[in-house]
Amino acid sequence: MMAINQQTFRDAMACVGAAVNIITTDGDAGQAGFTASAVCSVTDSPPTLLVCLNRAASVWPVFNQNRALCVNTLAAGQESLSNLFGGKTAMAERFAAAQWQTGETGCPRLEGALASFDCHITQVVSVGTHDILFCEIQAIVHHPAPEGLVWFNRHYHTLMRPAC
Repeated sequence: MMAINQQTFRDAMACVGAAVNIITTDGDAGQAGFTASAVCSVTDSPPTLLVCLNRAASVWPVFNQNRALCVNTLAAGQESLSNLFGGKTAMAERFAAAQWQTGETGCPRLEGALASFDCHITQVVSVGTHDILFCEIQAIVHHPAPEGLVWFNRHYHTLMRPAC
């Protein structure tokens, strides 16, 4: 069997579309946030999702200590915010670029997100370079927007909500 190299894996994964999310935390270790597409549902009983986070990321120690996070799923038009949280911009500048509320766990909840999932991290599993954070949802805020934002083929794309 042929070994799969990193570039082959990344190129193939670029063909898998995913929602764009800003993951935030706040607590004793401070406030932090990053952009992620590696988010998915796990189960609805109890309501749980997972988030993948590289252990080499500058935000990893903050999330690891706070043990709470909010997954903010972005709407179309929030691409610049995604880029800001995906770069090397200082945390204060990232958070100053949008309006936030405080969620049930104390984590920042993005105003205007399609949905925000306020969570406690209940389990962490390490795989390769990343930690998989299993997150039990404490509260959900849903703001249906006419258009969603997805990442596919290394570009942003808009998904239109069908008319009812």
